[in-house]
Formats: sequence, structure tokens, C-alpha cells
Amino acid sequence: MRWVRDPYHLGRSGGGGQRFRGDSLDSGMPGGQVEEGESIQCAAIREVKEASGVDVVIVKFCGIFQNISDGVCNILWPRRPVGGMIQTSKESRAVGYFPVGEVFHLVTWKNFAKRIRLCLTPEEQPFYVAF
Repeated sequence: MRWVRDPYHLGRSGGGGQRFRGDSLDSGMPGGQVEEGESIQCAAIREVKEASGVDVVIVKFCGIFQNISDGVCNILWPRRPVGGMIQTSKESRAVGYFPVGEVFHLVTWKNFAKRIRLCLTPEEQPFYVAF
């Protein structure tokens, strides 16, 4: 799992029938599936805690990336850390804070660099990207 430190954390919570869970080291953002009876916002907060040990609050809604062929929507939420202790888990092999400029060199999974850029560009929000 890789984190953007400045100005805030980025995250995703998936919705839809199927959910791809790639290697957290490649993904660049914590995320996962919304559980039955759970709000999307609560899922976003829970997934960060489960993957990293960090307690967060959601800052705002940024946008949606929809993978049409896989039936997956990723909803992106910037989050701020408010507690907890950063640690790896069964969902992550590595967890850390990185300067924004460094993150774009670390993220390797498909369009995740584009997701981060859009979340860091307020004039592009809210956004919807279908692929």
C-alpha cells in the first residue's frame, strides 16, 4: 500500500457485483468492497483501518472511475489521518507516507496515477471516468 501524504490520503471504496483486489503495493490506494448494510463512506474508512492501522476521516467526495467490463465502480474519497498506528496487515505488504511527487513514480497499477492526479486537482472535481 502506498500513501499520498500531502495534502491528504486518497482512497477508494468499490461497489458493484465483482471486485478486483490487486496487490496493495501496486494499487497505490487502500480500498475494497462495501459490505452488506454498510455505507460507502464507512467502507472507505474501514478499508484504510484494515489495510494500514490508520484511523481516518473523509474530507470530501472527488469522483468515480467505472470499469464497465468488470462491473466495478471505484469511488474516490480524500481522507485525513486522525489516529491509529501505521502498520502492515494481511491486506498490505508495505505501508508508508510519501511526498506527492514521489507517489507518481511508485504507483504502477493501470490508471491509478490518473486517479490520484484528479483527486489532487479540485477544478476537475467531481469527475466521472468510464473505461
